Amino acid sequence: MKQRRAISQHAVFDSREGSPLVRPRRLGSTLLVVCGHDGYGLWMLVGLALAVGVFPDGRGDALVALGLGGLLASAGLIAACVRSPWMPSWHGWTISRGTWPTSDALIALATLLPVLGVAGLVRGDNAFWATRLAGVALALCSPASIIITARGDARRQAPGIDDRLATQLPLSRAVSATYGGGLWLWSCVAGQEGANRHPVAWIIGLLLLALLRGLIENLRWQAVLPRMPGPRARFELQPRRYVAALLAYAVPCLALVLASFGRGLMPITLVAAVSCVIGMATELTLYDGALAALPDSR
Repeated sequence: MKQRRAISQHAVFDSREGSPLVRPRRLGSTLLVVCGHDGYGLWMLVGLALAVGVFPDGRGDALVALGLGGLLASAGLIAACVRSPWMPSWHGWTISRGTWPTSDALIALATLLPVLGVAGLVRGDNAFWATRLAGVALALCSPASIIITARGDARRQAPGIDDRLATQLPLSRAVSATYGGGLWLWSCVAGQEGANRHPVAWIIGLLLLALLRGLIENLRWQAVLPRMPGPRARFELQPRRYVAALLAYAVPCLALVLASFGRGLMPITLVAAVSCVIGMATELTLYDGALAALPDSR
């Protein structure tokens, strides 16, 4: 009985054709997951920028970026602590009295150490060698946490997932986190004095990340769709996939083009970042539902 209940959360079967109709998870739950990815991606980019010495000077600017990354990364953890139905567990850790964190949860929490190190060392010019060394640690720990926890999350979402599909998830999650985190970091930098001097580098970099993520996500869907039971078009031509693509790619890319004119930069960047989060969450919800509907995942 427990197994049937778990299955019914992800897929419902059509009585006429016998093929599963995907029922995606709650969008709110997936939004928290995507926000966590973006937070780690933001930390990774901040650490990388500090390590190579290109992050804008100013202690407050660095702390704002780190704080925003912490807010995004801890959203799911906070929801799990208050036992929200959107996030019953965080990286497999059901937070309650007497329970211990899973290995994935411990790895995710360990990234807080270099974050605190960077927050304590940043200063006016950010050129201090210890600050740059802490930036290197943050730039390495953040993607490591993203990649290591990706496989465990996939196994918990679809226990029967094969190795080929599982190996695609870490790369996809890392690129998605970099893309989303880059948009949030762009919002932080947009509020700084003199941020409009060199917008071209941000625009080109984020457009390339959007293109790379689109290619990787398309490959992931192409690997799943041939294994789906029933007509392939039922899963491939879902209207919400087009809505997700519009929010995750079209709106941010349009915002990047508008930002090149140098007016209204701050609201444009916020719209791009929020739209990307909603779009990626919608797409991840559909993909997780497709994984759960695979014959091997039941």
